[in-house]
Amino acid sequence: MKPRWPRWLLLWVALAVPPGVMALDTSNVVAGSGTIEFAFTPGDDAASRIVHAIDVARVQVLVQAFSFTHEAIAEALVRAHQRGLDVKVIADPEQIELLRQNVVERVAASGVPVFTDAEHAAAHNKVMIIDAGAKLPVLITGSYNFTFAAQYRNAENLLIFRDNRELTREFLRNWERHLAHSRPFPGGAPKR
Repeated sequence: MKPRWPRWLLLWVALAVPPGVMALDTSNVVAGSGTIEFAFTPGDDAASRIVHAIDVARVQVLVQAFSFTHEAIAEALVRAHQRGLDVKVIADPEQIELLRQNVVERVAASGVPVFTDAEHAAAHNKVMIIDAGAKLPVLITGSYNFTFAAQYRNAENLLIFRDNRELTREFLRNWERHLAHSRPFPGGAPKR
């Protein structure tokens, strides 16, 4: 037999629950398209997947990094910059100071424009937006920090979305919002 709820209880729930909770907000929903590659660390070689994506980029690589100590990823960004691509990095300023192994200063010294986002308690994004306006955009995100520890010691995940223009465009808009309040990193020669 199906339980019967008293009308007063149903009315109370309807009035007590905020309207947005009852309905799905579709303003942050985009259609799925393209492919999704994934990796789990330790175990999968997430760093090589990121390096490969940077190495085959054609126009642009935009980065948001919380912790950034992975040498091979930094070298791939520098190579992309040397190939003439538009490469920019937004990093968390506290992590730059705390981690003596950070590679942000080296990336900036190579001429890559680097910015710091001190607007928040932590600039905790781990994002790469590659060729956003091109035919085949790539979006990299997940819990994976661009660090040696994320690759070899931590349990992390990495998602690489290829050819999902809508999702990439939304992440690009978010990246641009953070760039607007970020400050040039003193070790480089940033150009917005």
